[in-house]
Amino acid sequence: MFEQPPCSDGHGSDCPERACVECGAAVLAGPDPSPDPAREASPARPSARRTAGAATRAAA
Repeated sequence: MFEQPPCSDGHGSDCPERACVECGAAVLAGPDPSPDPAREASPARPSARRTAGAATRAAA
């Protein structure tokens, strides 16, 4: 069973997030939310090539 937690994103009753009442796991119900342009402009994680190069330069 899922319930709608308080929405901190300002969606109000239209918020697509639900939480399991037993374990607290979150799920999205409904359409994919609009992409955030700031997240798409920067990678979530640096690539292995960039981090390896930074470590080599730091050691020199």
